[in-house]
Amino acid sequence: MSKTVTLRLNDEIYQRFRRLAERDNRPMSNFIETAVLRFIESEQFIDDYEMEEIRGNEELNKSLKRAMRDVKAKRGSVA
Repeated sequence: MSKTVTLRLNDEIYQRFRRLAERDNRPMSNFIETAVLRFIESEQFIDDYEMEEIRGNEELNKSLKRAMRDVKAKRGSVA
């Protein structure tokens, strides 16, 4: 079920959103919703550059492997 959210924007931001929504031929609410979802998606996933940094960090990988062994052995706790 859809929910209504009130959003306060200054005039400059409102006009920018309105123009962008019109350019895509869709309602402003849909434009804002899509923009927010894209932002969330980009923040939740690791890009290729970040993944290569993680794979190349030997100390981090050793620590992660130790943590996985502890989890499998049911050692430790999460607080």
